Amino acid sequence: MLICPACGCENLEGADACEQCQAPLTELSLPQATTPVERALLHDRIEILKPRPPVCFPPESPIGEVLRRMIAERVGCAAIVDDQQRLLGIFTERDALLRLNVDVDRLRHKPVSSVMTSNPTTLRARDKIAFALHRMNVGGFRHVPIIDDNSRLVGVISIRGILAYLTEQSPVG
Repeated sequence: MLICPACGCENLEGADACEQCQAPLTELSLPQATTPVERALLHDRIEILKPRPPVCFPPESPIGEVLRRMIAERVGCAAIVDDQQRLLGIFTERDALLRLNVDVDRLRHKPVSSVMTSNPTTLRARDKIAFALHRMNVGGFRHVPIIDDNSRLVGVISIRGILAYLTEQSPVG
């Protein structure tokens, strides 16, 4: 049961407003942070992670060229974009391992669009870090492209970046 802070009426768990006085109750059912790490997850936004500038390629780029640049720049994800920087798909190190496997020599001249993940999940810099982690966990991926309000790619976050940030939030003990 939720107790309304305005009138003291008991309300069912999950109610948006008090049945008696209509005071908002949504904040009462949100999880409460008890540690610095939980506070960081629930309150901080993706922008604080300083999303990395994306490594971008047009869809017709050869897979071999994309792999070489990913290795040279030490990134696990390449963004496949159109000429206006709108995201078409992503190609990750996991895609390389699972989709190319031992056929990399045979496929290196094919366009990256033939093996990219099309229409990947995207987030905005104003989204909460907890939301990003949830999306990554549910979707089973380690990289998320960050887009602006015009759907243009502005950065990429990775699970590694989130873990580094959370490690900074942990009290030394």
